[in-house]
Amino acid sequence: MTDQAIVIIGGGLAGLTAAIHFRKNNYSVIVIEKNEFPKHKVCGEYISNEVLPYLESLGLDIESLHPKHISKLSFSLVSGKTLNTTLPLGGFGISRYELDHYLYNHAIKIGCKIIQETVVDIEYDNEKFWIATNLNQYQARLAIGAFGKRSNLDIKLKRIFIQKQSHWLGIKAHYELEFPEDQVGLHHFEGGYCGVSKIENNLVNICYLANYDTFKKYKSIEDYKINVVYRNPNLKAIFEKAAIQFEKPLTISQVSFEKKKSVENHILMIGDTAGLIHPLCGNGMAMAIHSAKLAVGNSIEFLENRINRSTLENNYIIDWNKNFKSRLRVGRFLGKLLQREKTAQFTLKILLVFPFLLPLIIKKTHGKVI
Repeated sequence: MTDQAIVIIGGGLAGLTAAIHFRKNNYSVIVIEKNEFPKHKVCGEYISNEVLPYLESLGLDIESLHPKHISKLSFSLVSGKTLNTTLPLGGFGISRYELDHYLYNHAIKIGCKIIQETVVDIEYDNEKFWIATNLNQYQARLAIGAFGKRSNLDIKLKRIFIQKQSHWLGIKAHYELEFPEDQVGLHHFEGGYCGVSKIENNLVNICYLANYDTFKKYKSIEDYKINVVYRNPNLKAIFEKAAIQFEKPLTISQVSFEKKKSVENHILMIGDTAGLIHPLCGNGMAMAIHSAKLAVGNSIEFLENRINRSTLENNYIIDWNKNFKSRLRVGRFLGKLLQREKTAQFTLKILLVFPFLLPLIIKKTHGKVI
């Protein structure tokens, strides 16, 4: 049995950021991650600039990773009708493979302990967390949940969202492709959306979300792409010129946009574990990073015995809702709105007449610089 003040379950973007923040404040921390580093993940790989000052405050040099600086958005519907705009804050393109590896190495360098094990159970009793993995047991005063979009732990914790079937599938790969370095493309097709943007090493990340009801009619990803995704002429042109750099695209099923609780069984949830914004909003990675900041900030007050656990949890829930609840609601609304082609076409006509509305909508799904 290992006794530890802080255990973070999950070593993705949110988990590693939280670990680095704790160490910067001289706290010992264990991160338990089931996968090896580095690892590609199904992700849009665009991060809003709103989190850059926070990352810099943690001693992280994102510029050393040679990200692509993105300031423009190109949005199109199934018909190919397109609207171009400037992103209010802008952002940068970087692969999860590169970014997570960088965060991992930095975390190790500053003294975080990262263990490759699989957490199979978490119990809370008498102000302590009892965390069982496939190999060991850990005891902690504070547990942070950063185990991603869905996990066996969600089932173990009996979280409400995991009991509902989700009909979304995520597909992603890197490509060689001539594409504007300063632009992110967001293209609608029947039953889904596709994001396209440059990342490091002059590669392009293409990630799309597909409704399983439309996907299951086809025998393979390639068949689906040709028969459904290609109906948007912009996507057809992009894929026909793109040379895939993976052996095959990565996929993730059962992607859920249902509401989640930011605290479950006294565990502070961060990143996608606390809530997943619709991909068409392009702000999931920034939200994951920001949620780490909120969780750690509140946790330090608790660890310094300035507040009790109940106040910690209430304060984190309030902060999380204040910063993200409205964004998630807008994301869900936009997702439903654009699922209907006639409604989507009507919306685009309005935006073409009043183009200043699109940046205002984008601001509704993004935060201020932190």
